[in-house]
Amino acid sequence: MTTVFVAVILVVFAAAAVLALIRLVIGPSILDRAVAADVLLTEVVCILGADMVINQHTRSLPAMLVIAAIGVFGSIAVARFVARKENPR
Repeated sequence: MTTVFVAVILVVFAAAAVLALIRLVIGPSILDRAVAADVLLTEVVCILGADMVINQHTRSLPAMLVIAAIGVFGSIAVARFVARKENPR
C-alpha cells in the first residue's frame, strides 16, 4: 500500500515539475517565469515534507524553511523590479 502511495506521489510531483519547467522556459513574461520558479520551490518543499511523513523524521525541516524564505524573498524582488520597470520616476 505504501509503495503505491509513494509511486502516485512521485508521478504527480514529476508531472507538476515538468509543467512548471515548461512555463519557466516558455513563459512570455518575467512574471510567468517568477510564478513558475515559485511553483518549483513549492514542489521541492512538498517533496521534502512527503519524505518526512513517509520516513517519519524531521531532519529536512531547516531546509524547508530556507527554501520557503528564498521563495518569498525572490518573489518580493521580482515584484519590486517589475513595479519599478512599469512606473519609472
